[in-house]
Amino acid sequence: MKNSMELIFATNNQHKVAEIQAAIGNKIQIRSLKQAGIEIDIPEPHDTLEANALEKVRTIYALTHKDCFSEDTGLEIQALNGDPGVKSARYAGDDKNFQKNIDKLLQNLETQDNRKGRFRTVISLIWNEEEHLFEGICEGKIISAQKGNNGFGYDPVFVPKGSEKTFAEMEINEKNYFSHRKKAADKLVLFLQNISQQELRI
Repeated sequence: MKNSMELIFATNNQHKVAEIQAAIGNKIQIRSLKQAGIEIDIPEPHDTLEANALEKVRTIYALTHKDCFSEDTGLEIQALNGDPGVKSARYAGDDKNFQKNIDKLLQNLETQDNRKGRFRTVISLIWNEEEHLFEGICEGKIISAQKGNNGFGYDPVFVPKGSEKTFAEMEINEKNYFSHRKKAADKLVLFLQNISQQELRI
């Protein structure tokens, strides 16, 4: 059993690093790819969040042979048959321009009365050479105009169930009350706690 509570997060997205670190707190030290000295852009070629998350974590583990995790997140809209889903970051093109993505989403929902959707995050962990998956879901709806300047991605048009604010109108601690990413991260932490409460000293 390892005593270190340091994990490499297989991402170059500093917003995601900040959200996960805030969700986990000081229990685990998260290192981004840049902090770990890894400068690669890992492809996401698969049709499911689970497969993309596994692709990323396996790539980093093959390079480092260190405990690591990755995540993939999709926005799934009922009226659009689950789109943009696994293609959320590239909804309007491979340049990952989220303003274009939001514009396309709002255009596709213009004639729809059903605005329900959800964010779904899948975290893939390799710990002691074993793979594990953790899922977090946040139900909500898409509003017709952007609100707020915080967050990233689709946050300005997504209002989580139980709130009247978009994610982009929330500070990170408030967002984490609802967050799909926080829910998946909580499951990750609980798993690590259950491995060995005494040795990990969480």
